[in-house]
Amino acid sequence: MNSKSFDALPLLLPVPQAAELLGISRASAYRLAATGELPSRRLGGRIYIVTSELRELVAA
Repeated sequence: MNSKSFDALPLLLPVPQAAELLGISRASAYRLAATGELPSRRLGGRIYIVTSELRELVAA
């Protein structure tokens, strides 16, 4: 995924959408978020992935 694609994304991504972008299962994405390997925030009982931090993680 290129940086222009990330620019079009919202600030926070629901875990299933982030999993699809990364090409991993939803379960794997939730597990990575729970262990802190995937940058996440909890809002209103839901878990979201921080797009800017995800961009840095993918670029590394």
